[in-house]
Amino acid sequence: MPNAQLTIDPTFTIGAADRRLFGSFVEHMGRCVYGGIYEPGHPDADPRGFRRDVLELTRELGVSVVRYPGGNFVSGYRWEDGVGPVGDRPRRLDLAWKTVETNAFGLDEFMTWAVEAGVEPMMAVNLGTRGVQEACDLLEYANHPGGTQLSDLRRKHGAEDPYGVRLWCLGNELDGPWQVGHKTADEYGRLAAETARAMKMIDPSISLVACGSSNRRMPTFAAWEATVLEHTYEHVDYISAHTYYDPSDGDRASILASAVDMDNFIREVVATADHVAAKQRQKRKLKISFDEWNVWYESRLQADLDRRGWVEAPALIEDDFTAVDAVVVGDLLITLLRHADRVGVACQAQLANVIAPIRTRTGGPAWRQSIFHPFALTARHARGTVLRTEPVGPTYETKRYGEVPVLDTVAVHDEETGELAVFAVNRGPNELPVDLDLRGLPGLRAVEHVTLAAGADPAATNTEAEPTRVTPRQLTTPTPDGGRCSVALPACSWNLLRFAPQS
Repeated sequence: MPNAQLTIDPTFTIGAADRRLFGSFVEHMGRCVYGGIYEPGHPDADPRGFRRDVLELTRELGVSVVRYPGGNFVSGYRWEDGVGPVGDRPRRLDLAWKTVETNAFGLDEFMTWAVEAGVEPMMAVNLGTRGVQEACDLLEYANHPGGTQLSDLRRKHGAEDPYGVRLWCLGNELDGPWQVGHKTADEYGRLAAETARAMKMIDPSISLVACGSSNRRMPTFAAWEATVLEHTYEHVDYISAHTYYDPSDGDRASILASAVDMDNFIREVVATADHVAAKQRQKRKLKISFDEWNVWYESRLQADLDRRGWVEAPALIEDDFTAVDAVVVGDLLITLLRHADRVGVACQAQLANVIAPIRTRTGGPAWRQSIFHPFALTARHARGTVLRTEPVGPTYETKRYGEVPVLDTVAVHDEETGELAVFAVNRGPNELPVDLDLRGLPGLRAVEHVTLAAGADPAATNTEAEPTRVTPRQLTTPTPDGGRCSVALPACSWNLLRFAPQS
């Protein structure tokens, strides 16, 4: 295979690597909450029932923001059920995931957990079965200092200070026929605009996310965004995007190119938002909240739902992620960074057990899935300004996306430290030599080359018995000579190349 070429120059900037791009998602689904982040009686649980091992892994993962409580769950959720004395909380049927919700964990517990985890909370309001008043009530309970019924109720429940939630989602996936309270674009757009106006009367400092399409394959995609934004553009700060990539069909060449689809998805949502902005003479550029994304063996979901009745916190879509899946996740992170000028928030779904980087056994240990590693390393080292990279190299053919590049890259330059992080994915089945031109950043030395390669054992997974089977390894990278060097990217691999000023 011929060498690929990559030139990196600090002149060609995209935008800041916003910490909110490294978000996660906690939904009342399966064992994400119960048996995941929260398990009273577990040997490693703290007095509030939070699993310390999961908290430690969440911090190691580098999660910045966590979206809660859904997801599909939120479209039938009554937030009042999850506050106050646990013994007084009602048990409810959750229609989204066909489970019994005990409400032992709710808003008050989540906010306490978020502080412990060191993450920013991102709350979703129910615009499926509820509306403007309930959203305002929740905001008043969460953010108003005191002196009103709901803010004083929060204080009575033990939270003297406001929670100060800054990010709010105006519902979830209301375009989907599966959603409780499914609406047309006009119905949702009008409700979202009314809710946004009212919520900003209570707290003008908050940022709001309008629901975009549930995925790019929806028949109403783009038309939904255009109609919703016609109603809401002046009132919201983000439009959401959701996508999952299913490797179940075994088409490895296509699944490795999933980021091509995400890239096109982002460009199309941006184009639609800018079209509405032009029509309305809006000067402000709306950003995307990509608040659900991941690899997901989605074809297995219906069987999970069909084989049981109404139970509490069943094991649901607890996918075992392979080494190939980790390479795909690393590539999706590259794409999000490459659009840092227009993607302001991103949340990998979900945090624990449910298509998650962290797995647990109830009563037992927690471990890192393969996809944990590219996320943690990207979150740790993507600090500073994202630089535009235009790699030149070979291509290959896929069934889903046609001809795609073998090499995908992005670079992030930390102006304060002078460090450069290059993230690169080799989608091909063979080692790929890459010639790096770093003359725009003279005086750099190589710090490390970290790779997670799936070429030798693509189906390998991390399990309770073998929790470190898929982990990154170190390779050697030569220090640039005259601003140039060559690196070899292993077959089917995600890579981090780090450079720093010579001391």
